[in-house]
Order: sequence, then structure tokens, then C-alpha cells
Amino acid sequence: MKRVAIVLTLDEERHLARCLASLAGVVDEVLVVDSGSSDRTEDIAREQGARFLQHDFVNQARQFNWALTQLDTDTDWVLRIDADEYLTPALASEIRERLPRLDAGVDGVVFGRGMVFQGRKLRFGGLFPVRVLRLFRYGRGRCEERWMDEHIQVAGPTVNFSGELIDHNLQSLSWWTDKHNRYASREAVELLNLKHGFLLSADTAGQSAGAQAAAKRWIKERVYARLPGGLRALVYFLYRYVVRLGFLDGRAGVTFHVLQGFWYRYLVDAKVAEVERHMRQQGCDAVQAVEAVLAIRMAH
Repeated sequence: MKRVAIVLTLDEERHLARCLASLAGVVDEVLVVDSGSSDRTEDIAREQGARFLQHDFVNQARQFNWALTQLDTDTDWVLRIDADEYLTPALASEIRERLPRLDAGVDGVVFGRGMVFQGRKLRFGGLFPVRVLRLFRYGRGRCEERWMDEHIQVAGPTVNFSGELIDHNLQSLSWWTDKHNRYASREAVELLNLKHGFLLSADTAGQSAGAQAAAKRWIKERVYARLPGGLRALVYFLYRYVVRLGFLDGRAGVTFHVLQGFWYRYLVDAKVAEVERHMRQQGCDAVQAVEAVLAIRMAH
């Protein structure tokens, strides 16, 4: 049985060695697909025995699906993992021991993803651990075509593992806010598409990561997206911080829930409003406005 991990990178010298170390003895090969790193990412990947390729980046979904086309045909299972993530020993052991015994009809494996933020593992706010499908049979799964919140989709049944993957980014808060500013532009594209319908976005969360992902996608698109912009960010923050006890995550939790639960969501709404204002003022369509205001090229 050949197991391959795919890691997408851009300037990940701070995290990559830790990620690759957690994969030792779990996968037979690691494919690192880089989008133009200027640090030691390539050196670290090659030193750790990973296969290293470079490819122009459009979005996570397209980059990952391109990586799938680079795998050998004798691959049996594919693991998607980010460079700032790592397998816990419990999940690593579970993959080694249970994966070979799975029924041939099983297409994917769902497990937990936890987060460490500013040195503290977040446990409240209704977010973590989230259930994700990151392990699937080669040829039976791919990443859905979305600009944000993309999932692996498989057609067949999945099973649940009890171990966790941990997201623990070691970069500064300035780096984090810069990244989420870029994420906000991509999330704005998804919300604009719900209203203006300029992209083909399959609603495949139910096939990707089970009931939890399907429920979250439904709430996001059928409830959250229909609330007034700006106000919904405040409502969402209060739900996470008060109703779901996010305040119990301490100082790190305050920072995370305020920034990710309110600031980020409000920024998305502000960008949506900016794009729609440009559409009205210039008399252009959504695609032209997205490209002009958010500097995201939609035609690829």
C-alpha cells in the first residue's frame, strides 16, 4: 500500500520540518508543491527526502488538484496536510494501523483538526476540533473548485478516525492579519458568487466531510449569507464568544475570536460592499469588479 502526502507551500521554512517529521513512518512519499518560495523551503523539503515541484498559484483548490495529477499511478491513499499542520502521534498510529484494514469500498477518512493559537490550544467557541476529510483513496477524491473554504470531495463512503491533526502556525500576528486580509478577498468572491452567480461552485460539503461540514456549509450559505452585511459579523462573534463560551479560551482566545470571528468577517463584508459599489458606479459585472477592486483574476 502506497500512501502519499501532498503539502502546498509558500515560504514555509519555519514549519515544514515539523510537518514532515510528523509524517515519518506514516506515508511512503511526500510531494511538496511550492508556489515561489524565497526562503529555505525547497532546501528543507529536499533534505527531508520530499519530492519538490513548483507550480504557479491560483487558489488552494486548483493547486491541490494539479498536485494530484503529478502522483504516480500506483498511489493508493493521498493525505492533504498544510505545512503549518502536523499529525498527532495518536492520529499517526491510527493511520498506520487502521488504514490497511479498511474495506475496499471506503473512499475517505474523516478526523479532527485542532488549533493552537499564540501558544494555546483553542477548545471553545464551537470551532475546534472540526471534522475534516484529508485522507482519501487516490483516484476517488479531489478538491472542490472554490476560492475559499474548499473541501475534499469523494463519491463513496467515509470512516471516522479519532486522532487529531493540529494547526499550529508560528508566524507573528502581523503575518496572520496579512494572510487573513488575502483570505477575506477570496471569501468575498464566494459571497458575491452566491448573489451574482458568476462561478460554478458545487455544493459538495455533504460528500466531503460528513454531516458537520454539510451543516456548516448550509448555515453559511442559506442563513449567514442572507443576513445584513456587517451586522452578521457582530452576531457571529457574539455567538462564538458568548453563547459558545469562547471567552474561556483565555487571552489567546480573546485575540483569536475577536480577530477571526469579528474583524475578519467584517472585513469580508466591507470588501463585498466595495465590489458592489464599484459595479454600480462603473456599470460593470461582478467579474470585472472583482478583478478591479480585489485584484483577483477570475479568468484562468
